[in-house]
Amino acid sequence: MSASLGSSRQAEDVVGLLDIGNSKTVCVIVATPGARRGPALAGVRVLGIGVQPSRGMKGGLVVELDEAEQAVRAAVDQAERAAGVRVEEVFLSVACGRLKSVTFTAKTEIEGRVVGNADIERLMAAARTHVERDGRALLHMNCLTYRLDGAAGVGAPLGMAGKTLGADLHAVTADEAPLRNLLHVLERAYLSAAGLAPAPCASSLAATTEEERQLGVVVIDIGAGTTSLAAFARGHLLWNEVVPVGGNHATFDIAQALSVSAYEAERIKKQYGSLARVVGDDGEAIAHAHAGGEAQAPPRTTKGEVREIVRGRMWRLFGHVAGRIDRSGVARYVMQRMVLTGGGSQLAGLGEFAADFFARPVRIAQIAPLEGMPAGFASPAYSTSVGLIHVALDPGIGARWDRSDMESGGYLKRMGQWLREGV
Repeated sequence: MSASLGSSRQAEDVVGLLDIGNSKTVCVIVATPGARRGPALAGVRVLGIGVQPSRGMKGGLVVELDEAEQAVRAAVDQAERAAGVRVEEVFLSVACGRLKSVTFTAKTEIEGRVVGNADIERLMAAARTHVERDGRALLHMNCLTYRLDGAAGVGAPLGMAGKTLGADLHAVTADEAPLRNLLHVLERAYLSAAGLAPAPCASSLAATTEEERQLGVVVIDIGAGTTSLAAFARGHLLWNEVVPVGGNHATFDIAQALSVSAYEAERIKKQYGSLARVVGDDGEAIAHAHAGGEAQAPPRTTKGEVREIVRGRMWRLFGHVAGRIDRSGVARYVMQRMVLTGGGSQLAGLGEFAADFFARPVRIAQIAPLEGMPAGFASPAYSTSVGLIHVALDPGIGARWDRSDMESGGYLKRMGQWLREGV
């Protein structure tokens, strides 16, 4: 992960980040302060960015290894050329494998008179064993609170006296086979995973503020083929999930309804698919190209018809989201506010539409620009890529690990190594 770039950058670490989405594959190379003090992204500089159309991906899954590999190679090469440095390992976002959240309690007997590092490590090892069952692989685990002799609310038990150490934990797991396929794409591109992060978590870190994550927030990341959900409260990730519906489904609906190509449907959606409350021109006619390109007068539809198609799709998508949130069991802690991010969130009027649907304050994410970041990259469409920077700076973000664990590289880095060794 680290590289030497000359005397002017000797105090910096070079970090590679990779987000393999349904529509685009993004590689970002950043320089981070070696000391890593102060605000999360203070001193971070973007050295190079590579963005390529995704290939070999469908619904967040790798369906063609060769195609996916070529897209990754192209994105990484583009970023490396811009940065003037090569990367051999990357922090990788993961949206595949039916991401699942689970909250549970683990406990262990304290071997000495006070809690030591070995007790905490044994507790976390037992927790990992608990969630890694039935073909599931652990991606992320954060401690909500420690328990000492059954009493909750213990923040840092190291050195405290007691007989039994417990922890209320939240874990995110994925189906092992799709995850291995994703890691295999990296290996074919001569890369390894420095760390793994659930894509909903990474995206949320860029889309929300620390205050929002403390007070309670739900993040809806509308991608091309999937929509990922994450919920935070008191600074902790409490739940995340992926819905297999995204912005492309509205495009497909338009293509089917108007008998046009997907390319033409995407153009129509972006130009006329506004969900704003007050429009006033629903009856205005618009022309569009024939699906087969026949030489005849172009067919016509109305702006209102296009908006109703898009509105219907987003209504159904938010219905799926509402159902998932209701079943999550965390709604009462996190529904104070909502944030929309991802490329699909940029649909005109979607924030108002969502606020009406959920009867909650809703805002569109605003991604804070970093030094060296192109203006167009500070966009909700790249929230997962920017969020990976937070993960790289603090691999155990949202978790409470003892100091020696953090200094040895962090939990996610060790989990990435475990997965690589098992491939």
